[in-house]
Amino acid sequence: MTTSITSAFEIEWARWHHAREDQLRDPVGMLSLTGLHWLTDRPARLPDVPGTWWVTDDKVFITAQPADRLEYDGLGIAGVQIVRPAEGAPGVSVLHEDRVLEAIRRTGRYAVRVHDPAAPDLLGFDGIPTYAPNPRWVVSGRFTPFERQQTVTTGAVVDGLEHYHIASGTIEFTVGEVTERAVAFGTPDNLRLLFTDATSGVTTYPVARSLAVGAPEVDGTVSLDFNRAANLPCAFTDFATCPVAPAQNRLRVAIEAGEQDPTQGRAA
Repeated sequence: MTTSITSAFEIEWARWHHAREDQLRDPVGMLSLTGLHWLTDRPARLPDVPGTWWVTDDKVFITAQPADRLEYDGLGIAGVQIVRPAEGAPGVSVLHEDRVLEAIRRTGRYAVRVHDPAAPDLLGFDGIPTYAPNPRWVVSGRFTPFERQQTVTTGAVVDGLEHYHIASGTIEFTVGEVTERAVAFGTPDNLRLLFTDATSGVTTYPVARSLAVGAPEVDGTVSLDFNRAANLPCAFTDFATCPVAPAQNRLRVAIEAGEQDPTQGRAA
Protein backbone atom coordinates (compact mmCIF):
# COMPACT_ATOMS: atom_id res chain seq x y z
CA MET A 1 0.00 0.00 0.00
CA THR A 2 1.31 3.45 -0.85
CA THR A 3 1.41 5.80 2.12
CA SER A 4 -0.51 9.01 1.44
CA ILE A 5 1.04 12.43 1.99
CA THR A 6 -1.37 13.03 4.85
CA SER A 7 -0.48 9.74 6.51
CA ALA A 8 3.25 10.44 6.21
CA PHE A 9 2.64 13.88 7.68
CA GLU A 10 0.72 12.41 10.60
CA ILE A 11 3.41 9.80 11.24
CA GLU A 12 6.16 12.44 11.40
CA TRP A 13 4.05 14.60 13.67
CA ALA A 14 3.34 11.62 15.95
CA ARG A 15 7.09 10.96 16.26
CA TRP A 16 7.63 14.56 17.30
CA HIS A 17 4.72 14.45 19.74
CA HIS A 18 5.85 11.22 21.38
CA ALA A 19 9.40 12.58 21.71
CA ARG A 20 7.97 15.63 23.47
CA GLU A 21 6.05 13.46 25.92
CA ASP A 22 9.07 11.22 26.52
CA GLN A 23 11.12 14.32 27.31
CA LEU A 24 8.58 15.34 29.95
CA ARG A 25 8.80 11.88 31.51
CA ASP A 26 12.44 12.47 32.46
CA PRO A 27 12.65 11.40 36.14
CA VAL A 28 14.44 14.66 37.02
CA GLY A 29 12.99 16.85 34.28
CA MET A 30 10.59 19.77 34.55
CA LEU A 31 7.64 17.65 35.70
CA SER A 32 9.70 16.43 38.64
CA LEU A 33 9.83 19.92 40.19
CA THR A 34 8.39 20.17 43.70
CA GLY A 35 9.85 23.46 44.89
CA LEU A 36 11.41 26.78 43.89
CA HIS A 37 13.22 28.51 46.76
CA TRP A 38 14.79 31.97 46.34
CA LEU A 39 18.05 32.58 48.18
CA THR A 40 19.25 35.67 50.03
CA ASP A 41 22.55 36.79 51.51
CA ARG A 42 21.51 35.30 54.84
CA PRO A 43 22.23 31.61 55.49
CA ALA A 44 18.89 29.80 55.62
CA ARG A 45 17.37 26.36 55.83
CA LEU A 46 15.06 25.72 52.89
CA PRO A 47 11.79 23.75 53.17
CA ASP A 48 12.51 20.02 52.89
CA VAL A 49 16.07 20.71 51.67
CA PRO A 50 19.10 19.64 53.72
CA GLY A 51 21.93 22.01 54.48
CA THR A 52 22.11 25.77 54.74
CA TRP A 53 22.06 27.93 51.59
CA TRP A 54 22.88 31.57 50.82
CA VAL A 55 24.42 33.90 48.22
CA THR A 56 27.50 36.12 48.50
CA ASP A 57 29.48 37.80 45.69
CA ASP A 58 27.55 35.98 42.95
CA LYS A 59 28.29 32.59 44.49
CA VAL A 60 25.92 30.10 46.08
CA PHE A 61 27.24 28.78 49.39
CA ILE A 62 26.07 25.48 50.84
CA THR A 63 26.99 24.15 54.26
CA ALA A 64 26.18 20.56 55.10
CA GLN A 65 27.17 17.66 57.30
CA PRO A 66 27.71 14.08 56.09
CA ALA A 67 24.34 13.14 57.60
CA ASP A 68 22.65 15.57 55.19
CA ARG A 69 23.67 13.27 52.31
CA LEU A 70 24.35 16.09 49.86
CA GLU A 71 26.68 15.37 46.95
CA TYR A 72 28.30 17.66 44.39
CA ASP A 73 30.47 16.58 41.48
CA GLY A 74 30.66 13.02 42.78
CA LEU A 75 31.74 13.93 46.31
CA GLY A 76 29.78 14.27 49.53
CA ILE A 77 29.52 17.78 50.99
CA ALA A 78 30.98 18.01 54.48
CA GLY A 79 31.52 21.64 55.38
CA VAL A 80 31.18 24.46 52.83
CA GLN A 81 30.59 24.01 49.09
CA ILE A 82 30.51 26.89 46.59
CA VAL A 83 28.69 26.65 43.23
CA ARG A 84 28.36 29.27 40.49
CA PRO A 85 25.18 29.02 38.37
CA ALA A 86 25.25 30.94 35.08
CA GLU A 87 22.59 33.53 34.24
CA GLY A 88 19.67 32.02 32.34
CA ALA A 89 21.40 28.66 31.90
CA PRO A 90 20.56 25.20 33.23
CA GLY A 91 21.50 25.12 36.87
CA VAL A 92 24.21 23.47 38.93
CA SER A 93 23.09 20.11 40.32
CA VAL A 94 23.53 19.05 43.93
CA LEU A 95 22.29 15.53 44.62
CA HIS A 96 20.26 14.45 47.62
CA GLU A 97 19.58 10.72 47.35
CA ASP A 98 17.15 10.40 44.40
CA ARG A 99 16.52 14.14 44.20
CA VAL A 100 18.38 16.88 42.34
CA LEU A 101 18.71 20.29 43.99
CA GLU A 102 19.33 22.64 41.07
CA ALA A 103 20.92 26.00 41.87
CA ILE A 104 19.91 28.56 39.21
CA ARG A 105 20.46 32.24 38.44
CA ARG A 106 17.69 34.35 36.90
CA THR A 107 17.95 38.15 36.43
CA GLY A 108 20.73 38.23 38.99
CA ARG A 109 18.69 36.36 41.58
CA TYR A 110 19.50 32.87 42.80
CA ALA A 111 17.19 29.99 43.64
CA VAL A 112 17.12 26.27 44.29
CA ARG A 113 14.73 24.12 42.27
CA VAL A 114 13.93 20.72 43.72
CA HIS A 115 13.60 17.81 41.28
CA ASP A 116 12.01 14.68 42.74
CA PRO A 117 11.29 11.51 40.70
CA ALA A 118 8.28 10.96 42.99
CA ALA A 119 6.73 14.35 42.17
CA PRO A 120 2.93 14.20 41.79
CA ASP A 121 3.02 16.10 38.47
CA LEU A 122 5.39 13.52 37.03
CA LEU A 123 3.63 10.45 38.38
CA GLY A 124 0.26 11.78 37.21
CA PHE A 125 1.40 12.83 33.73
CA ASP A 126 -0.77 11.21 31.05
CA GLY A 127 0.26 13.14 27.93
CA ILE A 128 0.07 16.56 26.32
CA PRO A 129 -3.31 17.63 24.92
CA THR A 130 -3.07 18.82 21.31
CA TYR A 131 -5.07 19.83 18.30
CA ALA A 132 -5.25 17.09 15.66
CA PRO A 133 -2.37 17.56 13.21
CA ASN A 134 -3.44 19.23 10.00
CA PRO A 135 -1.26 20.13 6.98
CA ARG A 136 -3.15 23.41 6.55
CA TRP A 137 -1.21 24.70 9.56
CA VAL A 138 2.11 24.36 7.76
CA VAL A 139 2.43 27.99 6.69
CA SER A 140 5.01 29.59 4.43
CA GLY A 141 6.66 32.76 5.68
CA ARG A 142 9.41 35.19 4.78
CA PHE A 143 12.37 35.96 7.07
CA THR A 144 13.84 39.46 6.94
CA PRO A 145 17.07 39.78 8.92
CA PHE A 146 17.97 42.79 11.03
CA GLU A 147 21.10 44.67 10.02
CA ARG A 148 22.43 43.67 13.42
CA GLN A 149 21.13 41.18 15.93
CA GLN A 150 19.06 42.79 18.66
CA THR A 151 18.38 41.95 22.28
CA VAL A 152 14.68 41.75 23.13
CA THR A 153 13.71 41.83 26.81
CA THR A 154 10.57 40.07 27.97
CA GLY A 155 8.96 39.56 31.33
CA ALA A 156 8.60 36.20 33.03
CA VAL A 157 5.98 34.15 34.82
CA VAL A 158 7.80 35.06 38.06
CA ASP A 159 7.29 38.71 39.01
CA GLY A 160 10.48 40.75 38.84
CA LEU A 161 12.36 38.45 36.49
CA GLU A 162 13.32 39.29 32.91
CA HIS A 163 14.55 37.26 29.96
CA TYR A 164 16.95 38.54 27.35
CA HIS A 165 16.57 37.05 23.87
CA ILE A 166 18.81 37.43 20.84
CA ALA A 167 16.61 38.39 17.87
CA SER A 168 17.86 37.99 14.30
CA GLY A 169 14.98 39.47 12.30
CA THR A 170 11.27 39.22 11.60
CA ILE A 171 9.08 36.59 9.97
CA GLU A 172 6.03 37.64 7.96
CA PHE A 173 3.31 35.14 7.16
CA THR A 174 -0.38 35.06 6.27
CA VAL A 175 -3.17 33.04 7.86
CA GLY A 176 -6.44 33.37 6.00
CA GLU A 177 -6.75 37.06 5.20
CA VAL A 178 -4.52 38.25 8.06
CA THR A 179 -0.82 38.98 7.61
CA GLU A 180 1.28 38.78 10.74
CA ARG A 181 4.85 39.86 11.45
CA ALA A 182 6.69 38.36 14.41
CA VAL A 183 10.18 38.76 15.86
CA ALA A 184 12.34 35.68 15.32
CA PHE A 185 14.66 34.73 18.17
CA GLY A 186 17.88 32.75 17.85
CA THR A 187 20.58 32.80 15.19
CA PRO A 188 19.76 33.02 11.46
CA ASP A 189 20.40 29.29 11.06
CA ASN A 190 18.26 28.28 14.06
CA LEU A 191 15.23 30.55 14.33
CA ARG A 192 12.29 30.19 16.71
CA LEU A 193 9.12 32.07 17.60
CA LEU A 194 7.75 32.80 21.05
CA PHE A 195 4.14 33.86 20.60
CA THR A 196 0.57 34.08 21.78
CA ASP A 197 -2.52 34.11 19.56
CA ALA A 198 -6.29 34.28 19.75
CA THR A 199 -6.47 30.79 21.28
CA SER A 200 -4.18 31.76 24.19
CA GLY A 201 -6.07 31.49 27.46
CA VAL A 202 -8.93 29.71 25.70
CA THR A 203 -7.61 26.36 24.46
CA THR A 204 -3.88 27.03 24.63
CA TYR A 205 -1.58 28.13 27.43
CA PRO A 206 -1.99 31.90 27.96
CA VAL A 207 1.62 32.98 28.53
CA ALA A 208 3.30 31.77 25.33
CA ARG A 209 4.03 28.88 23.04
CA SER A 210 7.28 28.21 21.23
CA LEU A 211 7.82 27.16 17.62
CA ALA A 212 11.12 25.92 16.20
CA VAL A 213 11.59 27.33 12.70
CA GLY A 214 15.15 26.43 11.75
CA ALA A 215 17.09 28.05 8.94
CA PRO A 216 15.49 30.02 6.10
CA GLU A 217 16.07 29.29 2.44
CA VAL A 218 18.47 31.51 0.50
CA ASP A 219 15.55 33.75 -0.52
CA GLY A 220 14.34 34.04 3.09
CA THR A 221 11.48 31.54 2.80
CA VAL A 222 10.69 29.66 6.01
CA SER A 223 8.20 26.95 6.86
CA LEU A 224 6.12 27.43 10.01
CA ASP A 225 4.63 24.13 11.13
CA PHE A 226 2.26 25.32 13.83
CA ASN A 227 1.27 21.70 14.48
CA ARG A 228 4.51 21.65 16.46
CA ALA A 229 3.82 24.77 18.52
CA ALA A 230 4.97 23.65 21.96
CA ASN A 231 4.16 24.59 25.53
CA LEU A 232 6.82 26.09 27.75
CA PRO A 233 7.69 24.30 31.02
CA CYS A 234 5.50 26.73 32.99
CA ALA A 235 2.44 25.20 31.32
CA PHE A 236 3.12 22.03 33.31
CA THR A 237 4.58 23.25 36.60
CA ASP A 238 4.31 26.22 38.95
CA PHE A 239 8.07 26.04 39.63
CA ALA A 240 9.35 27.26 36.25
CA THR A 241 10.66 30.75 35.39
CA CYS A 242 9.59 30.91 31.72
CA PRO A 243 9.50 34.06 29.59
CA VAL A 244 6.28 35.61 28.36
CA ALA A 245 5.78 36.37 24.68
CA PRO A 246 6.98 39.81 23.55
CA ALA A 247 4.34 42.37 22.62
CA GLN A 248 5.42 42.16 18.94
CA ASN A 249 4.49 38.46 18.86
CA ARG A 250 0.92 38.63 20.16
CA LEU A 251 -0.78 37.36 17.03
CA ARG A 252 -4.31 38.43 16.13
CA VAL A 253 -5.24 35.16 14.44
CA ALA A 254 -6.28 31.93 16.14
CA ILE A 255 -3.57 29.31 15.67
CA GLU A 256 -5.73 26.23 16.17
CA ALA A 257 -2.79 23.87 15.99
CA GLY A 258 -0.12 22.43 18.24
CA GLU A 259 -0.15 21.82 21.96
CA GLN A 260 -3.08 22.90 24.10
CA ASP A 261 -3.24 24.08 27.70
CA PRO A 262 -2.65 21.04 29.94
CA THR A 263 -4.71 22.62 32.72
CA GLN A 264 -7.79 22.85 30.48
CA GLY A 265 -8.00 19.18 29.56
CA ARG A 266 -8.33 17.85 26.06
CA ALA A 267 -10.54 19.79 23.67
CA ALA A 268 -12.81 18.03 21.20
